[in-house]
Amino acid sequence: MNIEQARFNMIEQQIRPWNVLDQDVLDLLLVVKREDFVPAEHKALAFVDSEIPLPGGEAMFTPKLEARLMQEVLVKKHEHVLEIGAGSGYMAALLAHKARHVTTVEIKPELKALAEANLARAGFTNVTVELGDGAQGWSKGAPYDVIVISGGLESVPEAFLKQVKVGGRIAAIVGQAPVMSAELITRVSETAYDTVKVFETNVKPLANAVTASRFTF
Repeated sequence: MNIEQARFNMIEQQIRPWNVLDQDVLDLLLVVKREDFVPAEHKALAFVDSEIPLPGGEAMFTPKLEARLMQEVLVKKHEHVLEIGAGSGYMAALLAHKARHVTTVEIKPELKALAEANLARAGFTNVTVELGDGAQGWSKGAPYDVIVISGGLESVPEAFLKQVKVGGRIAAIVGQAPVMSAELITRVSETAYDTVKVFETNVKPLANAVTASRFTF
């Protein structure tokens, strides 16, 4: 496999057609090597338009979903970012390339170890991988400039809203399968938030995410 040709095809055939037109984001996909964050047994799938299995029954987002989220949150060099769900560490690597510092929280020890190893090998020194349950955010280090939640939520918990700075953004995928919306929530004041639904998708629920109570009769 010609890796650079496969990477080029991923960008031109999957990502650009999905309205990822920010040249900074497209360039970032050339710099941060996705294949370095894919489990060895799935390396051949690194640039394919599908979720890649990870240990513990989890999966990497599709390349176009990762790229679109990066485009929407517009991370800046001075910003501190919280990611919930480290997975393989790839999304944290994309964020870290743009941010001052990224804290990524992973509930599964085997994925924490994987993300840490991948990030260290790729030379990232501005990412902290924490082991813990981030379903209600991560108060250590709050408030953050940007929060990216790498898993589905039925609704965004109040805790996340409180942990983002005024002017800060939260990227969350909200709803119930099969129809979920990627939302960009901007905190516009101490008490007000502006929510924009950016696109529809469908991802696995975040571990321990709060679910709406369902009444059965």
